[in-house]
Amino acid sequence: MGDYWSGYPVPPMRHEALHGDRIVRCFAERPASLFAMFERSRALRADHDAVVCEGRRWSYAQASAEAERIAAGLAARGVVAGARVLMFIGNRAEFVFVLLALQRLGAIAVPVGVREQRPGLAYIANQCGAMAIVFDAELAERIPDAGDAPSLASRVAIDGPGDDSLAALAASGSPLPPVVCCSENDLAFILYTSGTTGHPKGAMLTQRNVVHSVLHYQACMRLVADDRSALAVPGSHVTGLIAVIAAMLQVGGAIIVVPAFQAADFVRLVEAERISHTLMVPAMYNLCLLSGAMAQRDLRSWRVGGYGGAPMPVATIDALMAQLPGLTLLNAYGATETTSPATMMPAGLTREQADSVGVALPAADIRVMDDAGREVARGETGELWIGGPMVVPGYWANPEATASSFTAGYWHSGDLGSVDALGFVRVFDRKKDMLNRGGYKIYSVEVENVLMAWPGMVEAAIVGKPCPVLGERVHAVVHAPGLAPNDAALRRFCAERLADYKVPESFTWSDAPLPRNANGKLMKRLLREALSDATVTS
Repeated sequence: MGDYWSGYPVPPMRHEALHGDRIVRCFAERPASLFAMFERSRALRADHDAVVCEGRRWSYAQASAEAERIAAGLAARGVVAGARVLMFIGNRAEFVFVLLALQRLGAIAVPVGVREQRPGLAYIANQCGAMAIVFDAELAERIPDAGDAPSLASRVAIDGPGDDSLAALAASGSPLPPVVCCSENDLAFILYTSGTTGHPKGAMLTQRNVVHSVLHYQACMRLVADDRSALAVPGSHVTGLIAVIAAMLQVGGAIIVVPAFQAADFVRLVEAERISHTLMVPAMYNLCLLSGAMAQRDLRSWRVGGYGGAPMPVATIDALMAQLPGLTLLNAYGATETTSPATMMPAGLTREQADSVGVALPAADIRVMDDAGREVARGETGELWIGGPMVVPGYWANPEATASSFTAGYWHSGDLGSVDALGFVRVFDRKKDMLNRGGYKIYSVEVENVLMAWPGMVEAAIVGKPCPVLGERVHAVVHAPGLAPNDAALRRFCAERLADYKVPESFTWSDAPLPRNANGKLMKRLLREALSDATVTS
């Protein structure tokens, strides 16, 4: 295995004992908290852009002033260190200001994706005992009432009327309490995972978790103070929160907020705001290519294109490299429980290692385990277990889920993958998504990569179609807007590139984009349910 990060600005490291049962590699020199990162950048770059949204700009000094006014108002409403506060806020500048205000107070921010509905919000509020919620006024109908969420003593609407608006709270003139100096073990966030069954679990992200993930992004993407990062994925989920917002606050860069992603408009924004850094799902890059706008714009500022949530087809990589020769594409792999990244592709290796999610980050430890909890040999397939200082200590008030998902600090990812002799990590499938066709194991990602090479394909997913003889047959759900459905031609295309048992036997041509959660991951459960419903009614 090579030391792929030796040429990067990685801080010195040492082993530390954490959370009672872990001894892990940590960065020896590190900020104490997310707010400490912001305070340092405010001191060094007071007049530089911190947040840009729809033509409005806030410098670091102005962002600090906004956060202080909000913090004073929240403190007057009883928000103190350790209090949980829901953030039901879309991508807008106020998301950053409220986040900073809560960090200043030592409160625990609980960002919730704006797709969530009233029952889910009520469950989250009750499960974590949230005492307040700050929300977009247009989402007011989804806020649970006092009977459903009795702990929510304070409700503040952004752009709302009256004394319960964020503007009124910020203009209240309440005294500003001193900055709470958090310890590294204090929680910065609780992020609820988008579980496929049952209720979501609240992953507890400590200040130490956040700091280590941010330093990984800073060092391994070589982020600097002049970088301008697009918040094109939801700020309420771990990628937007850590890879964009927290990373820019650490380096003193600018957060360019994208309220809603539209490919052509986004490309224009990259040019206008000189965006240099992105972290998006592959489909978003593909849509930028298909929009035709990239050829018409000066995009020389765009130097780092991170992606995750799905493999990027080789055809898309090649098209982006041809269109933007100055753009470095970097695959990354992680989860809420790993505070975003666990692996990343070293610069310059994306094309030759296109089927890999990169190598373990400097402080990360990745092991491939069998069902009995034994490590398998290099190159063999098993479940990826992930350790390191960025791995959360567990789930809020859920010891059973914590015990079943963590072993000695290693989080069981649920992903099947391998690590080769050179250290490159490959993710083949979710354990529950792997197909078994008459005893033959089929990993979705291999078939999906072939489907994505079909000209004009935007998204593709493989799911198992129940079969009384073989157990499962391979079914493909594809989204290729503008193309006429042609099962036979696409099947022949796959047959030329795959073993016969892996070739899709049936297809669904979807007019709409495939369902994804707010982290950009395909929700195959919904595809399987739709397939099952179609089979029953046919």
